[in-house]
Order: sequence, then C-alpha cells, then structure tokens
Amino acid sequence: MKTTTTAQAIDPIVDELMTIGMKKTAETLDELYNTPAFLEIDRVELLTRLIEPEYHAFINRRYTSRLKFAHLSGCPQELSSCVDSADRVYVPEGVVKTLSTGNYIRNGMNICILGASNSGKTYLSKAMGIAACTDFTVEYYCTEELIEQLSDIKEQDLAKYNKRKKHLCKLDLLILDDFLLHSITDERQVKVLHELLNKRAEALKSTIVCSQRLPQNWKVMILNDEIAADAIEKRATKHYIVMIESKKDE
Repeated sequence: MKTTTTAQAIDPIVDELMTIGMKKTAETLDELYNTPAFLEIDRVELLTRLIEPEYHAFINRRYTSRLKFAHLSGCPQELSSCVDSADRVYVPEGVVKTLSTGNYIRNGMNICILGASNSGKTYLSKAMGIAACTDFTVEYYCTEELIEQLSDIKEQDLAKYNKRKKHLCKLDLLILDDFLLHSITDERQVKVLHELLNKRAEALKSTIVCSQRLPQNWKVMILNDEIAADAIEKRATKHYIVMIESKKDE
C-alpha cells in the first residue's frame, strides 16, 4: 500500500530528475507511481522501465545531432532503396548489403563509389552516411569545396588548419562527393587532399569517395602528377570499389 511517506519520497525525486534534465525518467516514475501496482513491480523491471525511455530519448537526440553535423539533416536517402533495378545495378553483387552492416567503419576501411553522372553515387553515399549516424560520427562534403577551404585556411592560419585537420581525421566516416570532378591545378590543394586521406588511413578511419572518373584517369586531374595521383588512388581505393552501372539513360 502506498503511503503519504512514499509520496513525499517520490515527489522530490521526480523534481530532481526534471532539474537534471532526465525528463523521460521523471515522467515515467511519476506515471508508474500513480498505478495501483507500483509497489509490486520487480526492482529490475522498475529500473528497466525507468531507464529505457531516457535511453531511447538520448539515442534519438544524438542521432539527430549527428545528422545535423554531418550535413545530412532532412535528407531522404535510404539504403533500402539502393537495390538493383531497371535503372541501375550495383557491382559487385550484394555489396550494398555487405556495407550496410557498418563493419567497414569499425575496421577503418575505405570505399570508392564509381559511376556516371546521375547514376546514384550521391544517393548511395548519403544513405550510407545517414545509416552510419546511428553509431558513428559522420560528415559529408563536396570534395572541391572542402579542399579549397582547407587550402585557404592552411595558407592563412596554420594552427587553425591543424585543428580543422585533426577534427576531420577523428571522424569515424568522412564522405567526399564529386571526387576530382574538376582538375586540381593548385599544388597546395593536392598536398592537402593527400594529407587528409593519408592521416585518416593512418588513424584507421573510413573515407568514402564518389567519382565519375575511373581511378586510372585520376592522374590527368591531379597536375599530371603520377606519384601524387598514385598515392591518392591507393588510399581511396584500398578496400572496396563499388560500381553503379546505369541500365538506361537518365
């Protein structure tokens, strides 16, 4: 039987939980207390019923925050839509299903997604990024914009550049879209791109690059610098290469 003393003990706990931001736990405790069977609830079950709503609320907040910082908030892409169809085929067979587990991120493996314009490279990379935000830190960029920005920062403020590079190298997953869409004619940008890919590889962090151009054609896009192009290609294509083959013109 619940008593006035019990209520006097519960009410302050509810207030304290609200004060420290555990709103879901406070609401659940208050709701449970006002049920007739409150005192008969098993202790482990009580803890479970109190903690689970708060835990799921935290996970949802974290996921929403990660989507925001990944620049993927509001994006509709879903991995479940990345299947062979009348429009496109993913090669090798079953690769999307394999990558959907997220084990490539846990193992620090890179992915190179290749295909013609409008083949679905961006869709797939964003879908992978959105799925990864559940368990990992992710950021998505247009390669050209990011490299130009980093190169300018490095020129103006080396300390700021190093801080930015350190942040990018800590991300569990970095997505670089439109990789080598245009030629890189600035040697500083080539060095920044190589340094970023190299540091992430050393840190065993996963990077996804999406390119319309086959890796064997990257050299002409990088100052015709065979050594730099080879180093960049080795890091970008080290683990998985996904080819999206269009089955009809779009």
